[in-house]
Amino acid sequence: MKFIVFPGQGSQKIGMGKKLSENFSEAKHVFDEVNDALKLNLTKIMWEGSDSEISLTTNAQPALMACGVAAFRVLSTIKNKSLSQLADFSCGHSLGEYTAMTVAEVFSLKECAILLRLRGEAMQKAVPVGKGAMAALIGITINQTNEIVKKAQIHGICDIGNDNSEGQVVISGDVKAVKKAIDIAKNNGAKRAILLPVSAPFHCRLMEPARVIMEEALNNLKFNTPLIPIISNITALPHTDTTILKNNLIDQVTGTVRWRETMELAKNRGVKTLTELGSGKVLTGIAKRMIKGIANESFENPEDFDILL
Repeated sequence: MKFIVFPGQGSQKIGMGKKLSENFSEAKHVFDEVNDALKLNLTKIMWEGSDSEISLTTNAQPALMACGVAAFRVLSTIKNKSLSQLADFSCGHSLGEYTAMTVAEVFSLKECAILLRLRGEAMQKAVPVGKGAMAALIGITINQTNEIVKKAQIHGICDIGNDNSEGQVVISGDVKAVKKAIDIAKNNGAKRAILLPVSAPFHCRLMEPARVIMEEALNNLKFNTPLIPIISNITALPHTDTTILKNNLIDQVTGTVRWRETMELAKNRGVKTLTELGSGKVLTGIAKRMIKGIANESFENPEDFDILL
C-alpha cells in the first residue's frame, strides 16, 4: 500500500520548482497555467523574489500547490502510471490537501490556484497584524497540550493548530494566550516552546472570517469524485464523497490539522511507501520517525527523478 503526500506552508523557498520547470515540459505547463489563472507572474516571485515575498500567505499557498502538481505530473509521465496506479491514498498538510485534490481531479489546476490565492488573502486579512500568534511545543503529548491550551484560554483564544507528530504540536490564537501557553508548557516538561515566525494564527477560531469566505467560494465550485480516496486533515480519515470533501476543506480553515493521526492511519493500514511531492522533505521526515520500516521517497528537483530515468 502506498501514500502520496503534499507539503503545507513553511516548506516554501526561493527557487522551488525552477529546475523542474527548466527540465520537464510537464512541469513548465503547470507553472504557466498557474501564472495565467492568477493573472500574476507568480514564478518570478518564486524564483527571483525575496524570502519575505514567497513567505506571504497569498504567494506561498498557490506556489507550493504548483510545485506539488508539477512534481506529480513529471512522476506520472516518467513512470507512465496514473494516480491510482501510483498510490492507494493521497493527502496533504493544510493547503497540501488542495494539492491532493487537484491531482485527484476533484477540481482543476486553474480552480485550485484561484482558490488558494483567495484562501491566502482571506487568512491574512482575518486577524490584524500583531493580534495573533502560533507556537511550536516540542516534547509533550497531545493530551498535555490539550490541558495547557485549556489553562491558557482564560487569556484569549488558544487552539491546537497542527498536531504534527508524537511530541510536536503547534498552537494558535491570541498573542497573550499563546505566550501564556508557552510559559505553561515550559513549566510542564516541554523540551522547547517557541513562537513561530508566521504572518497570522492559522487553524484556530480567529480564522472564522476566512472560513466564511472559503465556504462561499467552495460552495460555488463543482467537486468531482476523486480518483483515489483523500485523507482529510479534519477527520484523519479517507473520503471520496464530494460533499464531505468540500465540508472538510471549509472546516479545515479553523480546525486542527490532524497529521499525527493521519500517519497513524497509514501505519495501521500497512503503508509500505510514502512519497512526498513538492518542496521539501518535512512530511517524509515525520513518517520516518513514526512508521518503522516505511520506505520514504521525495521528488522535488530533476536529480530526484534520476533513479527512475
